[in-house]
Amino acid sequence: MKPTFLLFLIFISSPVFGQQFSKSWKDVNYAGDDKTYHLLDIYLPLIEKPSYPVVVVIYGSAWRSNNLKGTDLNTLGKALLNAGFAVVMPNHRSSTDAKFPAQINDIKAVVRYVRGNAPVYNFDTSFIGITGSSSGGHLASLTGTSGSVKEFTLRSATADLEGDIGQFGAYSSSVDAVVDWFGPTDFLTMDSCGSQQAHNPADSPESNLIGGPIQENTDKCALANPMTYVDADDPPFLIFHGDKDPLVPFCQSEMFFKVLQNAKVPVQYFLVPGAQHGPGLFVEKYFKIMSSFFEIQVEVKKIKK
Repeated sequence: MKPTFLLFLIFISSPVFGQQFSKSWKDVNYAGDDKTYHLLDIYLPLIEKPSYPVVVVIYGSAWRSNNLKGTDLNTLGKALLNAGFAVVMPNHRSSTDAKFPAQINDIKAVVRYVRGNAPVYNFDTSFIGITGSSSGGHLASLTGTSGSVKEFTLRSATADLEGDIGQFGAYSSSVDAVVDWFGPTDFLTMDSCGSQQAHNPADSPESNLIGGPIQENTDKCALANPMTYVDADDPPFLIFHGDKDPLVPFCQSEMFFKVLQNAKVPVQYFLVPGAQHGPGLFVEKYFKIMSSFFEIQVEVKKIKK
């Protein structure tokens, strides 16, 4: 594991001080199997209500971990719980367990599980948001842009983005809003636009995810790129990135922002001066902007009804 990545995990894994939720369910299996990588945790806000809008929170791990659910409870999770959202924190398969699209198949199964179990956990599934950082931001963004996509072919490569994980295949895996924290998008350009970590080598996180050196597997990279699936029907996006990010260069978010804008998708982008891969961004100011964004999207959806 790269030292910089380890430091980021330490930074976002600070302990939780005091219970911030009224109810919780730990180690719920959303796939109907016995795999650790298919477990999730659920938290409900301290203020008890009949039901709560939901936000799924995906951890960052360079797609290397299959068991980091709960890592963001004291950061993203705390802010969302305080804003009145039910928080769902899932594991997913790592790039060692399975190659892409296994990871997005797992996350879409989580969204379907949320819809299929709304009465059990007091979920108000009229609104499901999703967020994540780094590789979690990538999966959150991909969930947002590929909501209506099942199987997709691009030249020599095909991917089933929906998958058949779990027992709730009749439910939609679409989400209503996305907050992307410094997630990669176009793997092929990362080394050419300022990354301090090499992404082209065969042992890079991106190459491990798709199953080969990224520059030799350009079609597979395109299938993993959230920008490939952008259209005007995509949900609203909020994107955060630091201009001193050493691991995921901010060009990734800039390109994504422009593609979303061009497609007329509602999108906001914060490029934060001096912020790195978490430090400078994972602070109260930006957590509040995230939770306010989700709150606004809940109200907008009510009005549209």
